Amino acid sequence: MSSADNSTYEGFTAEERAAMKDHAKELKAAARRTSREEKAAQAAQDVLAKIAEMQDSDRVMAERVHAVITANAPTLAPKLWYGMPAYALDGKVVCFFQCADKFKTRYATLGFSDLAKLDEGTMWANAFALTEVTAEVEARIGALVKRAVN
Repeated sequence: MSSADNSTYEGFTAEERAAMKDHAKELKAAARRTSREEKAAQAAQDVLAKIAEMQDSDRVMAERVHAVITANAPTLAPKLWYGMPAYALDGKVVCFFQCADKFKTRYATLGFSDLAKLDEGTMWANAFALTEVTAEVEARIGALVKRAVN
């Protein structure tokens, strides 16, 4: 490979590296726990602790998103995923909340994995920008997570 390569690729950002380190810690912590119930209880506590650490606007939205998801899709189990609150079915992440502050973006994101059953024809959204969680947004999130797991 030529040393005169003028590529601007500089590798992962500091935020991306931090997210990967968070994920490695999550995997190690989960491996240390003994029972399934203990893992689930600790994972739920970890999510609530992570939400409590967020900046005010992100924290308020994350608390409301968490409440809506747990109320509308009780089969989804809270867990951390790359340092973000996520909700899994049989251990696999279906949806997640990404706060704006973590990646220095102007809005938070509610994202869905390919396991979410949100298919609509040949193209559909799998992530949504959040600037505020209103009653209308809560209803929409509730409908999305119900659909994602059914």
